[in-house]
Amino acid sequence: MTGKRIKKAYEGLPASDCTVKEAIKTIKGRATAKFDETIEISMNLNVDPRKSEQNIRGVTQLPAGTGKALRVAVFAKGAKAEEAKKAGADIVGDDDLAEKVLAGEMNFDRCIATPDMMGVLGKLARVLGPRGLMPNPKLGTVTMDVAEAVKAAKSGQVEYRTDKAGIIHAGIGKASFSEADLEKNFLSFVDAIMKAKPTGVKGSYVKKVSLSSTMGPSVSVAVGEL
Repeated sequence: MTGKRIKKAYEGLPASDCTVKEAIKTIKGRATAKFDETIEISMNLNVDPRKSEQNIRGVTQLPAGTGKALRVAVFAKGAKAEEAKKAGADIVGDDDLAEKVLAGEMNFDRCIATPDMMGVLGKLARVLGPRGLMPNPKLGTVTMDVAEAVKAAKSGQVEYRTDKAGIIHAGIGKASFSEADLEKNFLSFVDAIMKAKPTGVKGSYVKKVSLSSTMGPSVSVAVGEL
């Protein structure tokens, strides 16, 4: 049985692809849950994630932020640990933090490490990897500049990665954001994905783009707009 809120959210949805502005206005207007819903983008790409060169993964900074307070853990010691704390890291440690993770304590959303900590992190790969939390040099999460990495994670950095079907999902803001800020974030995210296009892709790179909210419907964005 469909609730009244959901039923109303699906009434009068556009039957065809929308412009970016129309899609944002439609989704934002129908995000009526009792919490601040996340506005999410899904991009169906013409890639084969089984090929390493087409398994797109990276990070990008959203100009208006994500609206989400990320908890950041840093594996570091000595002066680098102090740098991480001063930069705003929520959890900092080395062997002691590794023990907590192995015990199931993973109350963080992003994990950063200095290069000398990779030996410690090696035994955590099976735990952190499946959750997308394993630090990676390509994502800037294995670095000596831990302060900058923490600040970036806290100020609107979002990770993206193609799933097995070649689709990228990401949150680009909250329903409480203005339409202008959501549009800025949308265009910035799409630009990052466009720049990550593998050289071996033939034909159209983007097959479909859609926007949705956590508890709301989905609308398609005209690919030609991109």
